[in-house]
Amino acid sequence: MPSQKKLSDLMEEVQFSSLLEKSSLANRARLLSITSPRAAAWISVTPSISQGLHLLPNEFQVAVQWWLGINPSPTSSQDGSLLICPFCPSSTLDTLGHLCVTCRCGGDVTTRHNALRNVLYTTLHRASLSAHLEEGSSWSIEKPKSRPADILVANWDRGFSAAFDVSVTSPLNPFHIVEVGISPGTAAKATEERKHRNNDAKYAELGWHCIPMVVESYGCWGTEARQALSQLASRLAVRTNTNKSQMLNSLYGRLNLTLIRCNARAIFCRSHFASCEQVVPDNVFV
Repeated sequence: MPSQKKLSDLMEEVQFSSLLEKSSLANRARLLSITSPRAAAWISVTPSISQGLHLLPNEFQVAVQWWLGINPSPTSSQDGSLLICPFCPSSTLDTLGHLCVTCRCGGDVTTRHNALRNVLYTTLHRASLSAHLEEGSSWSIEKPKSRPADILVANWDRGFSAAFDVSVTSPLNPFHIVEVGISPGTAAKATEERKHRNNDAKYAELGWHCIPMVVESYGCWGTEARQALSQLASRLAVRTNTNKSQMLNSLYGRLNLTLIRCNARAIFCRSHFASCEQVVPDNVFV
């Protein structure tokens, strides 16, 4: 006789499969991404204002609605016309917030990238690892402003330095949404492969190993990022005399909460002020 837990798990699997079959391609990609391992780590984080582990009320409301696929705000005005992104007038808002979390105008993509990078950088130092930001700026005369490594970690593995390349991708990207709708993590994997194609040669010149730290906008981390985070949690656990599982949960929680907060802010700014037709103030979340 199967246990109650096994029966409940089977029922949930059947219900989830049914939900996937009835969903659109975009919603299917969203569902697979949010149900991937560790994607929901931000939900179980114990709020702490002093440690920056919290969401403001408007951030939390927008984040939950977006996470559940509920349109956090209207995408059309009262006269039925589509709302335009206040930062890129050539683009219209969509119901799943894809434009809001991928729009490169307004600085939100850069802010999110730097926020995730800084969490990793701080954690590496807590683990007593030698880490440096934005290294390799002089690797190429042709590209003097290029910085191959968001974070360069010395002696990461077998004496080799590791170049952490932080990147956020969206599973709703039209270039690979068909594959993403079949299996989770496809968007992250595609970005990892692109990072290797673009960077492996120059990393080899510098004697570094390329580690793409790729995460999908809903919190599904790429394979190489998960391996690196596991290794980092092991070192941090030894350093702090703490259980590795506990450190890994804490690390994913902080990273994904940072990711979701930045996404919520990007969605709120664009959707709210597009509907109000106002200029976005700089201190809306202060």
